[in-house]
Amino acid sequence: MNFEIPKYKEPDFSLEKFVNSKDAEIGICDKDGVAPDNYHGTSMYPEYFKVNGEWKLAEDSRMDGTVVLRESGTIDVVEMRNLKAGDKVFLGRVDNGSEGIYLYPDGFTSAEEENGDQFAFRQGRSRETAFSKDYDDLYSLLDYEKENGNIVWVMGPAFAFDHDARHAMQALVENGYANGLLAGNALGTHDLEAAYLKTALGQNIYTQESQVNGHYNHLDTLNAVRRSGTIHQFIKDHNISDGIMYALDKTSTPFVLASSIRDDGPLPEVIPSAYDAQDAMRNIVRKATTIICLATQLHTIATGNMSPSFRVIDGEVRPLFIYTVDVSEFAINKLADRGSLSAVGIVANVQDFIVNVAKGVGAY
Repeated sequence: MNFEIPKYKEPDFSLEKFVNSKDAEIGICDKDGVAPDNYHGTSMYPEYFKVNGEWKLAEDSRMDGTVVLRESGTIDVVEMRNLKAGDKVFLGRVDNGSEGIYLYPDGFTSAEEENGDQFAFRQGRSRETAFSKDYDDLYSLLDYEKENGNIVWVMGPAFAFDHDARHAMQALVENGYANGLLAGNALGTHDLEAAYLKTALGQNIYTQESQVNGHYNHLDTLNAVRRSGTIHQFIKDHNISDGIMYALDKTSTPFVLASSIRDDGPLPEVIPSAYDAQDAMRNIVRKATTIICLATQLHTIATGNMSPSFRVIDGEVRPLFIYTVDVSEFAINKLADRGSLSAVGIVANVQDFIVNVAKGVGAY
């Protein structure tokens, strides 16, 4: 199946309502990390700002950002905590274009959706939903993105507990279907435990049999990695040759392991500051054109809030696709209001899901 990126239809700014609207209002920050009153907060959709009579797209947008006009004329979307005194911040809560700010959710709307023949939002997906077409669409999308885009995986630790799931994700990474990975200490720790001791939380990753004193295994693994100093050096020191972290290291695929209050160890690469981890995650997310979130509600919501529904690549606006996969209907429907082009929910055991995906794209 050949995948085609949906075409973006730009707003018609020659319309009278846009021509006659005023420029967007600007306020000046008077203190680092504090926005002026009535600042404009961004959404996941394309948003345009009228500056000196010209409508400009905020290209690197995301949820709940503030919008800064630089001296060069470029528009940046930044977190409130990163504002600096003197920044010129766009003001206004009206986004219909009349006050110089226009939120545009319909750029990828098809003719069928415009005519009301197709439901535009994937809400209420459940275990009874048929996902066959979603899988086929995903295989086609991943093949396209491997050559043309940037695929980021957001993963909970469930994959590290299963032999086949680890093998499938390793194959996806090694075959070019991953450009970045976001996770926590648990995924890294238990994946390395599986490679080092063939267990995850003390259970054999294939038979699920508990080992004697197996509850020490992840701690012993953490201790060994910390002795080596880095994950890369641990892999070399102990001749690790399988797993997710091994594949990321082998292919130099960037990853972020964000800390949690309950972390053991943690691994040396785990980022202890929530704000530093957020920045590191965002640096990977801002390159993504497809994001697949798997069995981690916290990281899924965080990543979703960092991601717009679009990307600007070489001057062209295209969709950013988000998949969220979990056995919990509640978890996958948390992002259901993002729209059918930007978020697809699949209710599934993520270990089975990743094996199906690896086979579906021919990674093994």
